[in-house]
Amino acid sequence: MSEQRRPIPFLVALLPFAVMIITMMTTIMMFDGSPHVPLLIGAVAAGLVAWRYGYAWADIEQFVYDGIKKVLPAVIILMLVGLLISSWVAGGVVGTMIYYGLEFLSPEYFLPTLMLICAVSTLMMGSSWSTIGTLGVAGMAAGTSMGLSPAALAGAIVSGAFFGDKMSPLSDTTILASGIAGANIFAHIRHMLYTTVPGLVIALIVFWIMAGGHGGADIDRAITTVITNLEANSVITPWLFVIPLAIPLLAISKVPAVPTLILGIVMGSLAYLWVQGGDVESLFTILQGGYVADTGNAGVDKLLSQGGLDAMMYTISLAIIAMTFGGIMESTGMLDAIVGRIVALARSGRSLCAVTVGSSFLTNVITAEQYISIIIPGRMYAHAFRDKDLHPKNLSRALEDGGTITSALVPWSTDAIFVYSALGVSAWAYAPYAVLNYTVPLISIAMALAGIAIVSNRDARSPAPASR
Repeated sequence: MSEQRRPIPFLVALLPFAVMIITMMTTIMMFDGSPHVPLLIGAVAAGLVAWRYGYAWADIEQFVYDGIKKVLPAVIILMLVGLLISSWVAGGVVGTMIYYGLEFLSPEYFLPTLMLICAVSTLMMGSSWSTIGTLGVAGMAAGTSMGLSPAALAGAIVSGAFFGDKMSPLSDTTILASGIAGANIFAHIRHMLYTTVPGLVIALIVFWIMAGGHGGADIDRAITTVITNLEANSVITPWLFVIPLAIPLLAISKVPAVPTLILGIVMGSLAYLWVQGGDVESLFTILQGGYVADTGNAGVDKLLSQGGLDAMMYTISLAIIAMTFGGIMESTGMLDAIVGRIVALARSGRSLCAVTVGSSFLTNVITAEQYISIIIPGRMYAHAFRDKDLHPKNLSRALEDGGTITSALVPWSTDAIFVYSALGVSAWAYAPYAVLNYTVPLISIAMALAGIAIVSNRDARSPAPASR
């Protein structure tokens, strides 16, 4: 019965989280298993704790449904991206992008260039998923054919995409963080430059150094082989660039993500039928099961065999189970009990900003959902920021530095799940290479504790000194 509910203490609230993490580490690191069952065990543990503290089964069941409901938009996007990837590969779009990428970009410049391309694309579109599922897929295939590490390529793509997602005024996380904190969106973006630009510069330097060792006759031969096979087995034409270029144009025109992706699928399918000479029966098979290349070269076949609705089911089931755990943890107050205890650590405005960054990351780890990592700490800490006379843009920046940017580092989060489904690389592998995603929160915490770029309401109201 709901009237018998009791507050769940901090240490008890930690129990399901600890069970999930221990089971996850054991399953993945010792047995090379899937994260599905550990997340499900964590959800069961959370349900048992909730039942022990007076929550009825009907309540717990509703919490599960509420959690799953939050991930349904992501499920729709995942299914559409699976269809888009298979249609673009079959239609020759990905092959064309690989072909011209190999023609004009050398391995020495590929990683930093790929990161910048993904950053600019997401700045225009406001969606990291759209960039990862389109340009990221093509960049991954091109870079792999150059002999570059898939984990490093995925790290460069994720770093660039999440830079744009964090800094774009069209991004839903940028709008959400500024809205939750009560900050002007453009003041919020300008304030994020202090922590995000240094992270971008560090990432560029790291990727430049990493790519510098690649090249030589073996790589040149491998690139020539890929180019020759692409020319021999599909129609390569720069006209196919019209399809990927249409995606950012539609996003800039504020066309929602779902119709934009549907149009991309239609254009890729028409390219398969009209440019590549495919038939409708084969098209439907490809959209369902993915494109399977048969060029006679195992390396090229591996590059081009991907996509399809079936390929997304592993990812979709993981997202649903992750939000089952997150839904129980959030709705029963266990998340509040954990994050709320951290508030007590903040004795000053500086430490409050640092604690907010850490709390947003912790919320990502517990709930596996980027939006929740912004909303819950934002609601919890807004009063504390006002009490310390800190400008709202400090809160909004801390939420993005700890929430938006770190979501892709949590292997069971919806963002990391999507990256795995699109690029075929898990967060366990690419996280060390997602340089921007972990340097930005570290820079943010260091600057906060040092008192750098922390603005009070009094400072914001003070007039600028007159120029001489």
